[in-house]
Amino acid sequence: MARYPIPAARARVEEVISRSRFISTAAPADTPERARAFIAEIRAEFPDATHNCYAFVAGAPGSTAQAGMSDDGEPSGTAGRPMLAVLLGSGVGDIAVVVTRYFGGIKLGTGGLVRAYSGGVKAVLAGLPVREKVALVRLVAEGPYSFVTPVGRLLPDFEAQIADRTFAAGVTWEIVAPEERAAALTAALLELGRGEIAVRPGVNLYRCYDVF
Repeated sequence: MARYPIPAARARVEEVISRSRFISTAAPADTPERARAFIAEIRAEFPDATHNCYAFVAGAPGSTAQAGMSDDGEPSGTAGRPMLAVLLGSGVGDIAVVVTRYFGGIKLGTGGLVRAYSGGVKAVLAGLPVREKVALVRLVAEGPYSFVTPVGRLLPDFEAQIADRTFAAGVTWEIVAPEERAAALTAALLELGRGEIAVRPGVNLYRCYDVF
């Protein structure tokens, strides 16, 4: 996936359902290790909680390749699975959510638990600040000095930036651009140079941009 939203910061919501207190906390988690570290932190914050159920998607939205979940003692399938289902359908990636429950003495039943835990995830997602994770490619272009200004003017049209520039017999530009715009940018550079600019691919990487 070329770009997708991820959490920009942690978020938390709290509600009381039939005297049980539910605290839903979301955090960025781009690897399973970071997700588990966050889960351990929440467990340490609420050591006396009845349950700390969780779900995470450490990757692109909808991907189960690096996903995880736990009912943490609630009846099987009533917490972790519905929480993960909400995350997988949210369109947000690299995210972990823990829903902490303090039992209030009234049993909610299977359906009530599913609604409470899935609802906690929906509620915290509703107030979650997000950023955009963009797959970028690094292109290397070479050409004569006369193209310094034209190349600089061209790049913003493709959301591209100059990462480095070297002056020798000619100019070498290291350009970072969104993966989805790289082919069009390469074609535009070649058209601009009309045989005087050469372009070759560099190394792919990810970077996060703020969503405005």
